[in-house]
Amino acid sequence: MKSILYIFILLFCSISCSQEVELELLASGLSFPVNITHAGDERLFICEQAGKIKIYNADGQMESQVFLDISSLTQAQGERGLLGLAFSPNYNENGQFYVNYTNLQGNTTIARYTVSDNPNIANPTGEVILTIDQPYSNHNGGNMHFGPDGYLYIATGDGGSGGDPQNNAQNKNSLLGKILRIDVNAAIYTIPEDNPFVGDEGLDEIWAYGVRNPWKFSFDSTTNEIWIADVGQYEIEEINRQASDASGLNYGWRCYEGNNVYNLSQCASADSMIFPVATYSHSNGRCSITGGHVYRGEDYPALQGKYFFADYCSQEIGVINQDNTLEWLTGTASANFTAFGEDANKELYAVGSGKLYRIKGSNLNIFETKQKNVKITPNPASDFVQIDGFEHIKKVSIYDAQGRFLKSIQRFNDNKINIKDLLTGVYLIQIEADKLSYSFKMIKK
Repeated sequence: MKSILYIFILLFCSISCSQEVELELLASGLSFPVNITHAGDERLFICEQAGKIKIYNADGQMESQVFLDISSLTQAQGERGLLGLAFSPNYNENGQFYVNYTNLQGNTTIARYTVSDNPNIANPTGEVILTIDQPYSNHNGGNMHFGPDGYLYIATGDGGSGGDPQNNAQNKNSLLGKILRIDVNAAIYTIPEDNPFVGDEGLDEIWAYGVRNPWKFSFDSTTNEIWIADVGQYEIEEINRQASDASGLNYGWRCYEGNNVYNLSQCASADSMIFPVATYSHSNGRCSITGGHVYRGEDYPALQGKYFFADYCSQEIGVINQDNTLEWLTGTASANFTAFGEDANKELYAVGSGKLYRIKGSNLNIFETKQKNVKITPNPASDFVQIDGFEHIKKVSIYDAQGRFLKSIQRFNDNKINIKDLLTGVYLIQIEADKLSYSFKMIKK
């Protein structure tokens, strides 16, 4: 709650972090890409702000035809344009997907489209299911995702200008400054019965409120947590992390910017609000957060459970670890990152400055570790494991098979690790030593 202020250590990475992640350039020549997602197959769908959705194929080539072009329907100046794309969980059966764009009157528009008989081309005519008036041109939010419950979640900004002059984010009778949740399995849409303000004060579509400009949010496919990156006003960028079934939460804007008081006029008590799990200031050229995803792919096990994001101005990529500490990764500055996305295998991608990148692990890959003269024995093990090949181990972290952090160990006796408290199963052991990090799979029998 807001009455409990959290302090997070800002960790500046050294050699090990600079080699932990690398960016592989996949494509260039995109025009202001703002969204990446998939439709359950090997293709990536990339939204361009001016109104086009393009396809990046598994063969490493951009599809020659545009999947959908709604340029004639949208304004694309400043923070307006085609901002969001979400494919139905039943896309293979119903061919439906949803877009979030700014219409010619400057208002947020959610529309349903369908794919044509050609899987690489959508039918050009859609159906508008929701329109939200925008008093100003900025702070449109725009991101959308289907949650683990099958409902469509929509992020909306506070309406714009600066400082939320209309106090929309705290007003439960406004759809601005909110995370909305609707059921689109109807001709238009319906309201899930367990939405928090059904039959109570507030609009029925609201799931959470008190956000400024949640440009990007996402769901962790393993824990079902929702991660909301909220763009700050003048000083603080923030990241929120909550269980996806926690409804009716107030994230505090405009009363607070991050953990700092901003404007307490007409505000409820602080202990009724939620503080971010991590924040950072506008220092070192940073200015605006681009939220991302928690890595849940299989290619780079040591990245498991890390939440990736970026700062648009400094061009840096950062991560939030399992313990909510924030790290800036050195050597990744290369673009004004505007979006992150997953493919069907949960591998991570980023777009910015007209380019598409894949996020890859480097020396944290298990297979590279095997090339070094290091090992853990016995494996499988029941009580202890011995780590060989290091003169000095700084820390050992243990994760379960789903990438969830379990514990860390920083004091050792002859490089032995006690695993008696672990249940039978497969685990990932991450070792930090010799200014580098290594990862091993371990079986507890």
